[in-house]
Amino acid sequence: MFKNSDAESGSVDFDVGTAGSEMRHLGEPVVEVIELEELPEQWRRAKLAWLCKELPSHKGGTLVRILNAQKKWLRQEDGTYLAVHCMRIRENETGFRVYKWMMQQHWYRFDFALATKLADYMGKERKFAKCREIFDDIINQGRVPSEMTFHILIVAYLSAPVQGCLDEACSIYNRMIQLGGYQPRPSLHNSLFRALVSKPGGLSKYYLQQAEFIFHNLLTSGLEIQKDIYSGLIWLHSYQDNIDKERISLLKKEMQQAGFEEGKEVLLSVLRVCAKEGDVEEAEKTWLRLLESDNGIPTPAFVYKMEAYAKIGEFMKSLEIFREMQERLGSASVPAYHKIIELLCKAEETELAESLMKEFVETGMKPLMPSYINLTNMYLNLGMHDRLHLAFSECLEKCRPNRTIYGIYLESLKNAGNIEKAEEIFNHMHSDQTIGVNTRSCNIILSAYLSSGDFIKAEKIYHLMCLKKYEIESAWMEKLDYVLSLNRKEVKKPVSLNLSSEQRENLIGLLLGGLCIESDEKRKRHMIRFEFNENSRMHSVLRRYLYDQYHEWLHPSFKVSDGNDDIPYKYSTISHPYFCFYADKFWPKGRLVIPKLIHRWLTPRALAYWFMYGGHRTSVGDILLKLKVSSEGIALVFKTLKARSLDCRVKKKGRVFWIGFLGSNSTLFWKLIEPYVLDELKEDLLNEGSEYRKLDTQNINFDCGSDSDEKASDYSDDD
Repeated sequence: MFKNSDAESGSVDFDVGTAGSEMRHLGEPVVEVIELEELPEQWRRAKLAWLCKELPSHKGGTLVRILNAQKKWLRQEDGTYLAVHCMRIRENETGFRVYKWMMQQHWYRFDFALATKLADYMGKERKFAKCREIFDDIINQGRVPSEMTFHILIVAYLSAPVQGCLDEACSIYNRMIQLGGYQPRPSLHNSLFRALVSKPGGLSKYYLQQAEFIFHNLLTSGLEIQKDIYSGLIWLHSYQDNIDKERISLLKKEMQQAGFEEGKEVLLSVLRVCAKEGDVEEAEKTWLRLLESDNGIPTPAFVYKMEAYAKIGEFMKSLEIFREMQERLGSASVPAYHKIIELLCKAEETELAESLMKEFVETGMKPLMPSYINLTNMYLNLGMHDRLHLAFSECLEKCRPNRTIYGIYLESLKNAGNIEKAEEIFNHMHSDQTIGVNTRSCNIILSAYLSSGDFIKAEKIYHLMCLKKYEIESAWMEKLDYVLSLNRKEVKKPVSLNLSSEQRENLIGLLLGGLCIESDEKRKRHMIRFEFNENSRMHSVLRRYLYDQYHEWLHPSFKVSDGNDDIPYKYSTISHPYFCFYADKFWPKGRLVIPKLIHRWLTPRALAYWFMYGGHRTSVGDILLKLKVSSEGIALVFKTLKARSLDCRVKKKGRVFWIGFLGSNSTLFWKLIEPYVLDELKEDLLNEGSEYRKLDTQNINFDCGSDSDEKASDYSDDD
């Protein structure tokens, strides 16, 4: 059942579906495989029996070497027997490596049954990447994967807590219907739908079309549509920017015809629509129905009702609803404080907004920053610069500063004519990695310098804006043209882009940490892809900083508007020949390699960005760096670190190498990189209770397994 247990953040929880329980009912092709007794040659039977015993005990590199030594006599039937034997004894990883080795041999003939069986086994073990690889092999051979393979791959993607897996599950689901012509089982429809609505509303709203497609398939297949599907679809519609009220009404009608009552989730969705539309009449009707329900009124309902009345200008009514919430529930929620302060600031009710802000601060609840931003914006619009200064100072004492609040204060100083203080604030923003500058702040200080006649400083800001590719406001172009004409310069932006020395060093570390490069077919132009983990505080800070640092290189589609601090977790640069060096040296064949001259480029700054992008600090203070390369590459990095007197250990876990700086060695490493670690992260990384230091390393033991102080020899390209 859907449960709106986190309605404050707009997410819907769901129980994991039973999609996997129906897989046994789906058919699969039978693999034709010889048995040892059927082979006429005694020597062949003996060698195959030896390989069956030997291969499962070895990892990738050694396994490939053993198979290569048998090339003279191994054939398709022998390889098939080995792969099937490995699956029989549940050594599916070994079977996969044998299959990949077979594909590289000249005698290999595609075996649909073998590929299907292996893909199914890999998917059942939730190894979705290997399952997908075989799935793509089947399609590349012009065949359509079996219904079970589609089913298993979707379930594997849904079971993985990896970013992007939900999108892949949707893609495979669509191909299952459109390419394969299959009708998915009811549990698979339901599991995928529930996964779509399990994210917060702001993220789930982009999956509306996919959710409607699932609903359509359930309807046309004559399958039973559960109450959760109706309420989930209405919930998704309520989060859209453009509300389709007719569609919501139709879904509610169909829901009633199916015998389902409108639950709390549906009523909240209707209230959310009323808030966006300003439909207070419908909001009151829905409110009465919530009052009649046994569960009482959830906290988001108060927020939506406040917003609905504010839409028609009745801000005092919104305040009454806020006070009613405090009376009914004993206290107001953080989103309620945010909303009422925002509404009163829009209404320019200064005294009420200040009173509620003081009340909010005294509760000790957080975050306070959204309310401080609304309050200072109101002061800015009203020209109350002294009050804005006090609110800004109070905000810095209680909150972690951000660019938005600094931008408001900067504009206030400019409007008040305090150019000297504005310059000080701008310089602080520019020098502080965690704040930074943007188009708006640059235009503010540029206008301040031009208005005050300080043309030399205005020209410096102009050059900074050209470097960052920031748009200059048209209102200042004419005066800027005059200023630059004094030195016989034209107002134009440079057409050539260059990376600074810092940007170049940072890229080296980021590439080692897992940054990807995409190249065109002729490998003349290359694009850097930045991807960050949404659940990582370190990545959240780093993505904002890198967005600003590489702003001039970013593709226009990823540039956010001024005043919008919602930096995406994925963004890319433009495709440019300037990145050829990095593509040729570090990413020559679509995967990371370590160049032989790595010792020249592995600077302390590069190490710091490697650590911030692909590293961890454990609860005991050890530092781990992740690296996904060959054994030869890890050896080069290991020797480079040794040459810098950085003692470390190397451990291979799956297809990833971990470089560990343990005990006193972690202290030496930290001292080396600390000057280049972002200031916002230093305190947290050193704090014993920090989330960065909660990594469970019991499975990364540097004293056993495939540890190596120089070279892990069990690496292969199949890992």
